[in-house]
Amino acid sequence: MFETLRNALKERDIRLKILFTVLLIIVYRIGCYVPVPGLDPNTVASLMGSNEFLGILSTITGGSMQNATLFSLGILPFINAFIIMQLLTLVIPALSRLSKEGEEGRKKLTQITRYFAVILAVVQAIGIVVAWKSAITNVFAFEETWKLPYMTMACIILLLVGGSIMVMWLAERITEYGISNGSSLIIFVGIIAGSGVTFANAIKYIIDSSSWNYIWSIIGYVIVVVLVFALIVFVDMSERRVKVQYSKQVRGNKMYGGQSTYIPIRINAGGVMPIIFASSICMFPQMIFALFAPQSSAYAWYAQYMGSGTAVYYIFLTILIFFFSFFYAQIQFNPEDVARNIQQYGGFIPGIRAGKPTSDFLKRISNRITLFGAFFLAIIALIPTFLFNALSSGFSSAVNDAPLELGGAFSATGLLIVVSVALELNKQLESQVMMKHYKGFLK
Repeated sequence: MFETLRNALKERDIRLKILFTVLLIIVYRIGCYVPVPGLDPNTVASLMGSNEFLGILSTITGGSMQNATLFSLGILPFINAFIIMQLLTLVIPALSRLSKEGEEGRKKLTQITRYFAVILAVVQAIGIVVAWKSAITNVFAFEETWKLPYMTMACIILLLVGGSIMVMWLAERITEYGISNGSSLIIFVGIIAGSGVTFANAIKYIIDSSSWNYIWSIIGYVIVVVLVFALIVFVDMSERRVKVQYSKQVRGNKMYGGQSTYIPIRINAGGVMPIIFASSICMFPQMIFALFAPQSSAYAWYAQYMGSGTAVYYIFLTILIFFFSFFYAQIQFNPEDVARNIQQYGGFIPGIRAGKPTSDFLKRISNRITLFGAFFLAIIALIPTFLFNALSSGFSSAVNDAPLELGGAFSATGLLIVVSVALELNKQLESQVMMKHYKGFLK
């Protein structure tokens, strides 16, 4: 990683891209500290502390939601719109045709995703304003006699939606002119920033209270994070290589083929997407209750028996992780298409007949690998969560129930996102450096 970064900094064009990316990320982080007029940050922070779902969203946005800032929504509406559009592409024939029309079709899909993201941003902003109703203060003098400050609420919604659109624009500029995917980098920076603040607060509390014995909770937490990082990197880079042999073909005076290659089938082809899909579906009912009926008895019952952290929640989460792992594997790897392409180019898998036997063989391998990947994602989603919560509870009880949650520094989804984005960034830098070297060689 460091060797790749050093080689990238030697190239002027790549160095400018890195600098441009860093500048836009700085702009994003500045926007995460611009307060929204009409919202009391202290009241918002107390409301966020009592809602686990909003706490997770705040972690992804780098704490901007908890601080009631301009970028409280962040890139979340665009990510949600992108996920929904991917699912709709498989169901709606018109969208499916657009996805197969090359670059022009992808541009149209991206434009539709943008519009859908704005709609989701408006809906989420309205939900947040309703949930934060007790934190709203009058901005306009003529609203003092009104029961609800409607103009202030409209202004807050407009600012939150505008902030989300600006973050979406920054992400697209990073993707177009910078390095790697802008949306992934923004989420990556938000998670890293949020975890840094959490660790800094924990260490500051220990220093101020002179409770040095409790530093072992933080050390244990760091050890668990490093071990989980290592496991994720090992599995994420693992793949099954299926050997393919191409027969020799004589065309005129030249001979073609006769070479062997392989088909790489990744163990964790879906990356973090199955966990994101599963978590979103499991938390959606709780989010609706929390935004629109936080004081109702139905919300209290759901949070106690089916909400986040309950046994029923973890059972449904595991089932959905397995379902979406196989679902996403079918999207990324189609054995029938791969077998057809191999046959068209005169290739074959040693010991396997061409055609349907090849597709059945590839399907069997893909299902086995996907099953292992689903087990891995379920373990990553559950085991680290229990360990982090245990370490966090031990630390909080040790320091007299201090308002510090070590488990909020990294979640299972956050760990996968951080590792996936870091590996993808390294691959992007390697490919760009290689392209520059190839260009110099041709000259």
